[in-house]
Amino acid sequence: MDLVSVIIPYYKKRNFIKETLISVTNQSYDNLEVLIIYDDTNLNDFEFLQNIAKSDNRIKIIKNNTKLGAGISRNLGIERSNGKYIAFLDADDTWSLDKLKSQISFMKQNNHKISHTSYYIIDEKKKIIGQRKARNILSINDILKSCDIGLSTVVLEKNIIVHHKIKFPKLVTKEDFVFWLMLLKKNNKFYAQDKYLTNWSDLKNSLSSSTIQKLMDGFRVYNQYMNFNIFKSLYYLFCLSLNYLKKR
Repeated sequence: MDLVSVIIPYYKKRNFIKETLISVTNQSYDNLEVLIIYDDTNLNDFEFLQNIAKSDNRIKIIKNNTKLGAGISRNLGIERSNGKYIAFLDADDTWSLDKLKSQISFMKQNNHKISHTSYYIIDEKKKIIGQRKARNILSINDILKSCDIGLSTVVLEKNIIVHHKIKFPKLVTKEDFVFWLMLLKKNNKFYAQDKYLTNWSDLKNSLSSSTIQKLMDGFRVYNQYMNFNIFKSLYYLFCLSLNYLKKR
């Protein structure tokens, strides 16, 4: 059973992190390490997390000296990880208990290096308010107009990241979108397991809910990281926004 490194950036998610960690430590696939990257200069929650970590020696806490953001924190987690596989998880999302076992079995049986799954969208009351069906994403063109990969559903072999020297960018939002695009640029493929194995939290006060920030970062995805000109960047940003609204 290969080691899986679960990367969780943490910033002011005290009301959610315990449930998130329970969903990880109770996985039927138990050969894992959990790397929490504490990305807050305020240490109010640090002792709280340390106490949780005492209950399971697979949980490790990495403390940033300054606030770096989720993307850079994930890079640090990847650098410190020991697993063959990397699994991403946000601090307010949860997994079904057979998530890793099912997904890694799917990857091994089909010789896939990267996979993602379908997922439910839940609100603050844990009510399902939507769902996203995973689909195979085999080229950049499959994702340019609509980012349909749920970050907390992705599992990939670490050697892909190391080999291509791909890192999350320093963006407030959309940092995962850039990461997927960079992987696709290197001819990697995202294979879909159409099972609902993750609950993604849609919280009103989360960074991902800021429309202006999303638009600014969305433009940077195309203009800065894909090197599109202003007009092409605006076109794809319009398509991205329109597809997002269609899914709401």
